Amino acid sequence: MKKHNFYAGPSILPQYTIDGVAEAVKNFAGTGLSVMEVSHRSKEFIAVMDDAQALFKELLNVPGGYHVLFLGGGASTQFTMVPMNLMQKKSAYLNTGSWATKAQKEAHLYGEVIEVASSKDRLFNYIPKGYEVPSDADYFHITTNNTIYGTEIKEDIDCRIPLVADMSSDIFSRPVDVSKYAIIYGGAQKNLAPAGVTFVIVREDVLGKVDRSIPSMLDYRTHIDKGSMFNTPPVLPVYAALQTLTWLKNQGGVAAMYNKNIEKAQLLYDEIGRNKLFKATVEDEADRSIMNICWVMNETYAELEKEFLDFATAKGMIGIKGHRSVGGFRASIYNAMPKESVEALITVMREFEKNN
Repeated sequence: MKKHNFYAGPSILPQYTIDGVAEAVKNFAGTGLSVMEVSHRSKEFIAVMDDAQALFKELLNVPGGYHVLFLGGGASTQFTMVPMNLMQKKSAYLNTGSWATKAQKEAHLYGEVIEVASSKDRLFNYIPKGYEVPSDADYFHITTNNTIYGTEIKEDIDCRIPLVADMSSDIFSRPVDVSKYAIIYGGAQKNLAPAGVTFVIVREDVLGKVDRSIPSMLDYRTHIDKGSMFNTPPVLPVYAALQTLTWLKNQGGVAAMYNKNIEKAQLLYDEIGRNKLFKATVEDEADRSIMNICWVMNETYAELEKEFLDFATAKGMIGIKGHRSVGGFRASIYNAMPKESVEALITVMREFEKNN
């Protein structure tokens, strides 16, 4: 039976990436060695790093003055690197979920933090509107896609101060105007590579403006100067990222992928809305994520939640259980998720409806 991987992260990767990495694990670039055991200073791996950074910039149309870094530590390390490098006195945060909350918590270590708005009052199931960003803050931080709650900011915000975005779970899923951001960062384990590497897009002119001393490993300038080679980078995930970026380009790039993602998400949202057993947790369609679709049983059928989960799992739908903090169901349909898998999930939902 075919397995359909809806895990939120680590999550589905293109078969192209898996096959390329599997080969490189056995014989990397014709060296007769595994990519896991060659020097990161070898000409073969330096070419991988250079190509991955160049293709990353190409696919997102990254303007001049920006650098692409591949670092360790996950997006959670970026929660502290951002304020450490950018906050002189004050920062502003939009709180739209658990990860935004954690990022905001770290910022408190470095100065005053203004929460401009929060959707916590309704279990983070909407994107706040109509808030004011203080003009005297050193930067404004947003989390564009919220994997746990299924909301997404799909537009590039116009901001008078440096804009910072955690795009861990929607990078490369839609076109982004990078020029509107000072920093974009994210863990790669949702739309780019296996866990272990973090991407950072940083505009150089926002750096070097704080008074504090910054440890070398936490200073973006260190990694810019060394081309992400200040310390040994996570070589296997970086190689995997290059495979995914190559696959993405072969698919037609980000714009083509966006059209596919919209189609997949709409199919599933339409079924959730049609099916008498289920309802979406995010009511406003404008706020609904196209990466992480969340839903629950309608109240009348609440007792069927575990039965549906068991039924779907038995049919090969893997990873659709909602996050432990909210329950219900979640289908993560990242770039590598084929439309056929979404259609398979819909078939299962309709079969369960017929049975009940």
